[in-house]
Amino acid sequence: MAPSHTHDAETLTHRLVLPRDANHHGTLYAGSLLSLALEAGYSTAYHAAGLDANLVLKRVLDLRCYVPVPIGRVIQIRGRQIHRGSAQIVVALWGTPLNGKSTPWMDGVMQFVHVDLQGRPEPLADGPPEAPEELEAPWSRLRDRTRRLLQVRQ
Repeated sequence: MAPSHTHDAETLTHRLVLPRDANHHGTLYAGSLLSLALEAGYSTAYHAAGLDANLVLKRVLDLRCYVPVPIGRVIQIRGRQIHRGSAQIVVALWGTPLNGKSTPWMDGVMQFVHVDLQGRPEPLADGPPEAPEELEAPWSRLRDRTRRLLQVRQ
């Protein structure tokens, strides 16, 4: 697999919230949120792993929605790799604050694993870094939350 050398790059996902995405309150339905977050998370992990990656979702570690998002709103989700193991990538997602807000509308953390053709974990071309990279907010906070959830060793 060819290395991507994009570990520090962010991904950006935009989506218009349509009536089909809404609940009975006219805001983004939780199932739609999960689907959107998974798409953004996979895109981020794929971008970090490289073009030949064969990734599968291992688990959604944490997903939080802080602000109801109404129909007709364009949302933005930023994504970034925050941890890399020999065969795994953990990505963080951060919903860019909506108009007039200072906090994200959502955030989350997902773990993906690179697998071989039989579905068993296989090392990524670019293995884990020697030392954890320095991250700025909001990524550092999400990595700290992930460490508490996973008990990831440095």
